[in-house]
Amino acid sequence: MTGTEDTQTSYEGSFGAKEAEAIVKESVDATIGGEDYNKDQVNKWTAAILERCISDLCKLGKQYKYIVTCAVTQKTGAGLHAANSCFWDTALDGSCTVKWENRTMYCIVSVFALSIA
Repeated sequence: MTGTEDTQTSYEGSFGAKEAEAIVKESVDATIGGEDYNKDQVNKWTAAILERCISDLCKLGKQYKYIVTCAVTQKTGAGLHAANSCFWDTALDGSCTVKWENRTMYCIVSVFALSIA
Protein backbone atom coordinates (compact mmCIF):
# COMPACT_ATOMS: atom_id res chain seq x y z
CA MET A 1 0.00 0.00 0.00
CA THR A 2 1.50 3.34 -0.97
CA GLY A 3 -0.07 6.49 0.37
CA THR A 4 -3.76 7.02 0.97
CA GLU A 5 -5.90 4.78 -1.18
CA ASP A 6 -9.59 5.37 -1.88
CA THR A 7 -11.44 3.21 -4.35
CA GLN A 8 -14.95 4.12 -3.20
CA THR A 9 -17.02 6.07 -5.72
CA SER A 10 -18.99 8.87 -4.07
CA TYR A 11 -22.72 9.14 -4.73
CA GLU A 12 -25.19 11.80 -3.58
CA GLY A 13 -26.28 10.80 -0.07
CA SER A 14 -23.66 8.09 0.18
CA PHE A 15 -20.65 7.65 2.42
CA GLY A 16 -18.16 10.50 1.99
CA ALA A 17 -14.79 8.75 1.81
CA LYS A 18 -12.84 12.01 1.40
CA GLU A 19 -14.55 13.47 4.46
CA ALA A 20 -13.73 10.33 6.47
CA GLU A 21 -10.11 10.39 5.28
CA ALA A 22 -9.76 13.96 6.56
CA ILE A 23 -11.16 12.92 9.95
CA VAL A 24 -8.75 9.96 10.16
CA LYS A 25 -5.71 12.04 9.17
CA GLU A 26 -6.59 14.72 11.72
CA SER A 27 -7.09 12.10 14.44
CA VAL A 28 -3.78 10.37 13.74
CA ASP A 29 -1.84 13.64 13.43
CA ALA A 30 -3.29 14.93 16.71
CA THR A 31 -2.53 11.69 18.55
CA ILE A 32 0.88 10.55 17.27
CA GLY A 33 1.99 13.22 14.82
CA GLY A 34 5.11 14.28 16.70
CA GLU A 35 5.84 11.02 18.51
CA ASP A 36 8.48 8.34 17.98
CA TYR A 37 7.40 4.70 18.14
CA ASN A 38 7.04 3.46 21.71
CA LYS A 39 5.59 -0.02 22.25
CA ASP A 40 4.37 1.02 25.71
CA GLN A 41 2.20 3.76 24.19
CA VAL A 42 0.66 1.85 21.25
CA ASN A 43 -2.47 0.69 23.13
CA LYS A 44 -3.13 4.23 24.36
CA TRP A 45 -2.55 5.70 20.90
CA THR A 46 -4.77 3.24 19.05
CA ALA A 47 -7.58 3.69 21.59
CA ALA A 48 -7.35 7.48 21.28
CA ILE A 49 -7.32 7.38 17.47
CA LEU A 50 -10.33 5.05 17.38
CA GLU A 51 -12.33 7.08 19.90
CA ARG A 52 -11.64 10.35 18.11
CA CYS A 53 -12.46 8.91 14.67
CA ILE A 54 -15.76 7.40 15.84
CA SER A 55 -16.71 10.57 17.71
CA ASP A 56 -15.94 12.85 14.75
CA LEU A 57 -17.68 10.53 12.25
CA CYS A 58 -20.81 10.47 14.42
CA LYS A 59 -20.76 14.29 14.62
CA LEU A 60 -21.35 14.34 10.85
CA GLY A 61 -24.94 13.34 11.65
CA LYS A 62 -25.21 10.79 8.84
CA GLN A 63 -27.27 7.61 9.07
CA TYR A 64 -24.43 5.12 9.31
CA LYS A 65 -23.06 2.52 11.65
CA TYR A 66 -19.27 2.84 11.69
CA ILE A 67 -16.56 0.26 12.16
CA VAL A 68 -13.03 1.63 12.56
CA THR A 69 -9.82 -0.39 12.83
CA CYS A 70 -6.35 0.90 13.64
CA ALA A 71 -2.92 -0.72 13.49
CA VAL A 72 0.31 0.93 14.59
CA THR A 73 3.59 -0.75 13.76
CA GLN A 74 7.22 0.20 14.11
CA LYS A 75 9.24 0.86 10.97
CA THR A 76 11.76 -1.97 10.95
CA GLY A 77 12.07 -2.76 7.28
CA ALA A 78 9.72 -5.75 7.56
CA GLY A 79 6.82 -6.00 5.13
CA LEU A 80 3.22 -5.36 6.13
CA HIS A 81 0.28 -6.10 3.89
CA ALA A 82 -3.33 -5.28 4.74
CA ALA A 83 -6.52 -5.90 2.79
CA ASN A 84 -10.26 -5.47 3.29
CA SER A 85 -13.19 -6.96 1.46
CA CYS A 86 -16.87 -6.12 1.87
CA PHE A 87 -20.16 -7.44 0.55
CA TRP A 88 -22.76 -4.68 0.79
CA ASP A 89 -24.81 -2.04 -1.03
CA THR A 90 -22.14 -0.12 -2.93
CA ALA A 91 -24.55 2.75 -3.63
CA LEU A 92 -24.89 3.60 0.08
CA ASP A 93 -22.24 1.81 2.13
CA GLY A 94 -18.57 2.60 1.86
CA SER A 95 -15.09 2.40 3.23
CA CYS A 96 -11.74 4.10 3.16
CA THR A 97 -8.27 3.17 4.34
CA VAL A 98 -5.63 5.68 5.34
CA LYS A 99 -1.95 4.84 5.64
CA TRP A 100 -0.05 7.36 7.74
CA GLU A 101 3.64 7.28 8.54
CA ASN A 102 6.40 9.22 10.15
CA ARG A 103 10.10 8.52 10.64
CA THR A 104 9.61 5.62 13.10
CA MET A 105 6.16 4.09 12.56
CA TYR A 106 3.20 3.32 10.33
CA CYS A 107 -0.45 3.72 11.23
CA ILE A 108 -3.16 2.13 9.11
CA VAL A 109 -6.77 3.08 9.81
CA SER A 110 -9.78 1.62 7.99
CA VAL A 111 -13.30 3.04 8.23
CA PHE A 112 -16.36 1.04 7.21
CA ALA A 113 -19.71 2.83 6.99
CA LEU A 114 -22.93 0.79 6.87
CA SER A 115 -26.10 2.68 5.97
CA ILE A 116 -28.98 2.43 8.42
CA ALA A 117 -31.30 4.71 6.45
